[in-house]
Amino acid sequence: MTLFQLLMLGASAFFAFKVYEHIQGLKDLQPHNEEPRTPSSFDPEFLVQKAEEAFETGDLQKAYDLFNEANSKVAQSSETLFKMGYILQQLKREDEALECYKKALEGDRENEFIHNSIASIYRLKEEFVSAKMHLNASLSIDNKNPITYYNYGNLLVDMKHIDEAKEMYKKALEIDADFAEAKEELEKLEKAG
Repeated sequence: MTLFQLLMLGASAFFAFKVYEHIQGLKDLQPHNEEPRTPSSFDPEFLVQKAEEAFETGDLQKAYDLFNEANSKVAQSSETLFKMGYILQQLKREDEALECYKKALEGDRENEFIHNSIASIYRLKEEFVSAKMHLNASLSIDNKNPITYYNYGNLLVDMKHIDEAKEMYKKALEIDADFAEAKEELEKLEKAG
């Protein structure tokens, strides 16, 4: 799996969990004796729901447009801004994605996924110091996430800090011994010298 595939997997799992939490919360709040209200197509909650559906079916542009419309009506949560950033990143609109991620981070400074995503864009732009800062922030939030160590290893390879990169891949493998991508990258570095 590539870095983006790992981020997509992590983000998809995160989104699925948040959707599940949201649905459970809605079920708990709805009284049984009332007629459920029909949401308006202009209702931000309805737009977010439709955006989630479009995201799940792979229609990223439609999902982004719906999230963006909901956000223009009522400022959305960090979670929604994170999703918007993720979609923009998948659409190769990194500068816009970075802005969404930064706005999401303003609302949730303790979200390791946002820090990881910001770091991946900074790495792509070769802004290594900024990428390192966000990976360190992610590790300070959760130092047991093998994906963060893997991402850090990839950054260090780009920076030509091979010995440090090996250590990061080893830390990822200490946490998750079955992390195939980390094994593969570590083996490449060890074979190279």
